[in-house]
Amino acid sequence: MYTGFAHYDRQLTSRVAQVNDPNAAWRNQEPHWVLIEDLIGGTYEMRRRHRRYLPQEPRELDESYDNRLARSVLAPYYVRLERMLAGMLTRKPVRLNDVSDLVREQLFDVDLLGNDLNVWCYETARKMVRYGHVGVLVDAPAAGENGRPYWVSYTPRDILGWRTELKDGAQQLSQLRLMERVVVPDGLYGEKEVEQVRVLTPGGFEIHRRNEKTSGFEIFDSGTTTLDAIPFSVAYANRVNFMESRPPMEDIAELNLKAYQIQSDLDNQLHISAVPMLAFFGFPSAAEEVSAGPGEAIAFPSEGRAEYIEPSGNSFEAQFRRLEQIAYQINELGLSAVLGQKLSAETAEAKRIDRSQGDSTMMVIAQNMQDLIDNCLAYHAQYLNIPEAGSSYVNRDFLGSRLEPQEIQSLLQLYTAGTITQKTLLYKLSEGEVLGDEFDVEEELEATQNGGLIEMAQPEPRATQQMPDESLDDESDEEIPA
Repeated sequence: MYTGFAHYDRQLTSRVAQVNDPNAAWRNQEPHWVLIEDLIGGTYEMRRRHRRYLPQEPRELDESYDNRLARSVLAPYYVRLERMLAGMLTRKPVRLNDVSDLVREQLFDVDLLGNDLNVWCYETARKMVRYGHVGVLVDAPAAGENGRPYWVSYTPRDILGWRTELKDGAQQLSQLRLMERVVVPDGLYGEKEVEQVRVLTPGGFEIHRRNEKTSGFEIFDSGTTTLDAIPFSVAYANRVNFMESRPPMEDIAELNLKAYQIQSDLDNQLHISAVPMLAFFGFPSAAEEVSAGPGEAIAFPSEGRAEYIEPSGNSFEAQFRRLEQIAYQINELGLSAVLGQKLSAETAEAKRIDRSQGDSTMMVIAQNMQDLIDNCLAYHAQYLNIPEAGSSYVNRDFLGSRLEPQEIQSLLQLYTAGTITQKTLLYKLSEGEVLGDEFDVEEELEATQNGGLIEMAQPEPRATQQMPDESLDDESDEEIPA
């Protein structure tokens, strides 16, 4: 007997024979991505999958099902929450510390696609929240070509396989296979997408491209790199094992699907029951077909009658309440379980307690994103032969929390007493949203220090240079105060 539930019990094979075959860890993760990827596609993608997510009822005609499918619309709960969480992570720009001016300048177009570090970080954070982890390759053009390092992010779907080895007491990649899709010219004006697999080893690479005639993969390009390690870094949102994770919002995706199905049923019922049905009672069944309208009359037997029948709507109210309950659960999971905040009004003290207990998931994501950027900065600096790579700081203030006047006064008192430095004071004021979004602490400190040096380096007054001038009055002999 056929049952669709066999899909959940299928045996996953881990045999890897070709360069494009995914490994066992990839196959274990893949079932958890499918629903989320379809939800990202929106209403169009859900309709394209039709019976996979919106089952056809027994004895429901194909035409009726198609009409019901066309009226079904997906509420974008999941995609909005994904954008919101990634936006909270990048609510404040990524702060760079001790990064060279050359690298800073290149990070304004970090991926050679026109995205600066903050925009790139937002898109990468979305992938990390969506799949559970994300990988970033710091690539560079071949020797002799004009170019510079750039960062490329890969979802777990594109990371086909890997091998590791223990080196210097740490687990390091010895081989990595990445699926890529590149657009190449096709004919005089057209273009086409070609699949290729990038195989990385310490100090070398191979690019295997699909052969259209044989459908197999052949080596298209190969070469060496100037690094003795694979310049690939990974950030996790919900780690299970090395290079393996689970989507942290998978339960929200399931609730979003449930809302889609219930909304479809409710809309279909409302559509059918919106027009009352005219019923005849006591009318001879052998009578010819009758019609009713404002300009017509019908002769009934003595005990016959006609009336409109419409549903009472009691069942609709239960479905409306169910939709509201699902929306509430999604908000609670998205903001309470993932972020540690609720939509309901709470006191300031309750919010502080909530945040201290519930921000852990987002804090882990922020810390992993920061480590990812630090590793990429190190690889970037190695390509450019820069000794100091610098570091980064990713925002951890996910919700707006402007400093209160009393807190500002306390910071000023600490600075006046010499307990904290000017740099610490400015950073605290900037993080507390007292200063503007465009305020740069490093530039302000440099401007302040340069201002003091300029005043100290002013030339001596002319009167002290033993250059007599009878045209100068007595006031010219006074020195200008520093």
